[in-house]
Amino acid sequence: MRIILIGQAAFGAKAFEVLSEKKENIVAVYTPAEKPGARPDPLKEAALSKGVKVFQPQTYKDDQVFDTYKENKPDLTILAFVTDIIPARYFESPSHGAICYHPSLLPRHRGASAINWAVIMGDTRTGLTIFWPDGGIDTGPILLQKEIDIGPDDTTGSLYFNHLFPMGVEAILESVALIKAGKAPKIPQDDTQATYEPPCDDRVAGIDWNKPAPELFNLVRGCDPQPGAYVYCKGNRVRFYGAKLIADPVAKAAGTILQIDEQGIQVAVSGGRLNIGKMKPEPGKKVSAVDATSELGIKAGDRFDT
Repeated sequence: MRIILIGQAAFGAKAFEVLSEKKENIVAVYTPAEKPGARPDPLKEAALSKGVKVFQPQTYKDDQVFDTYKENKPDLTILAFVTDIIPARYFESPSHGAICYHPSLLPRHRGASAINWAVIMGDTRTGLTIFWPDGGIDTGPILLQKEIDIGPDDTTGSLYFNHLFPMGVEAILESVALIKAGKAPKIPQDDTQATYEPPCDDRVAGIDWNKPAPELFNLVRGCDPQPGAYVYCKGNRVRFYGAKLIADPVAKAAGTILQIDEQGIQVAVSGGRLNIGKMKPEPGKKVSAVDATSELGIKAGDRFDT
């Protein structure tokens, strides 16, 4: 079976690696166009090391790009971490269609920041979906799903790197095997249960001290490691990481720094205390909360602004 792999970054490279180990016939790889001065994408490097053709189109809407794609005569196209907009004709051309990895239990959390929003919204379970894309935003029938628990201290980073990344690569392998055996299902998504959230960026990552403690805790976890939930202090934007929630309310205004020690800084929130292990002043690097507060001249009794 002739496979085209469209993807990027470490996930795309790992998918390429395990498919190659299984002796799957990957005839071409597509990765995003590189910006000037940027390092080559890991998937590109992996493909070139195996002598596989690499294409990096500026847009998939160009007819010549599509003609070249068809000339490779794919039987199956696999989307492994794709952020480009790809027209439906790329999914309809291969004889076995196309499959796509998505890190949520579709139809919940369609969109580019599915893991972030599962944590931010306080979900207790999430997972991954391999589905048959149809040109919509994470629409199309489901081939398979895998579920995991979201622990009380999980972050977007821990869920992805410890679970959804390795499980996703294995799910792609499993899906290819089902397709080759003629046993791959196409289960319609229930659009009445669909949710779609915007990208998790600074437009949603700002901390509002008027929100209750669990919401703030989930926001910090959901924005960890990217983009980093943020506040302001003494005119500086500061991002929070490594949060712990302590259910011990104090009679201080939310946002007030209660104490600073080697465990981090404790901040009063509505209904408890938020312990922050690491901070990132801007401009600057992520450091321990103790080092950050020393750098910024922050002390107990000061208050972070919304």
